[in-house]
This record gives sequence, C-alpha cells and structure tokens, in this order.
Amino acid sequence: MGRVSWERYFMNLARQAATRSTCPRKHVGAVIVRDRTVLSTGYNGSLRGAPHCDEVGCLMENGHCVRTVHAEANAIIQAARNGVRLDGAQIYVTASPCFNCFKLIVNAGIRTISYGEFYRDERVLQFARELGIEMVHLGLDGEAGEEGDDG
Repeated sequence: MGRVSWERYFMNLARQAATRSTCPRKHVGAVIVRDRTVLSTGYNGSLRGAPHCDEVGCLMENGHCVRTVHAEANAIIQAARNGVRLDGAQIYVTASPCFNCFKLIVNAGIRTISYGEFYRDERVLQFARELGIEMVHLGLDGEAGEEGDDG
C-alpha cells in the first residue's frame, strides 16, 4: 500500500477527531493545517465542564442541538487558547460548515475549507465564492483533490 495523499491524511485525522463527538445527532471532526502541519483539532461537544448530549440528551431549538459547540468552532477556540495563528491556514472538516462556523472560519483567516460531505447550507458556497474562500469537496475518504501531492 502506498502513502496516502496529504488530503486523505488530514481528512482521516478529521474523521478520527469526530470519534470524540458527544452529540449523537452528528459526529463531526475538524483539523486546521498550515504548510502540512496540524495546528489544531476539534470535534462537536458540550461546553467545558457541562454534561454532554450522550449523557443527558440533546437540547433542541428549531431542529438543532444547541448544547454542543461545533467542531470547527472548537478547533478555532483550541488554537486561540494555545496562541496559534490561523491566518492563511486550511481546515479539513468531515461535514461542510454551518453558516455561523463559516463566518468564524473566514474571520480567523482560514482561506481553504476542505470537507467530506456537504451539510445543508448553500449560503456557505455563495459567500465563499464572493470572498475568495476555496471550498474543496473531498468526500469522507479524502479521494478528490489529490493533485499537488508531492510528498
């Protein structure tokens, strides 16, 4: 078996991060990378110190669980807690971001969003085009977009 592409490698890490998710409605993982170096990871889960959905149930509002912090937000927060600059980085996420996470990603300076599955919000694609944010649909296996893998 040959080496996996960088895209598959980072998407595999995002998938692994998703295994830590504590909301049974959707397990999502995120990995933020710059220059082929992992800067931060995140998964969807409750506030630090608060009970998790898989312990006490989801807190639903308008069809969404509001108990959890999304994977992308947690990855950005983890970077901030550790003083890691994200400007010019790329994020790999198992599902495309919701609009609120998209706004956080853009304002954190992340320029490329690679995602496994498209999840709900078409506004993300529209705003990405307008803002010059690259959206790369890799699929959960990381197969598409293997160009540029030079080792």
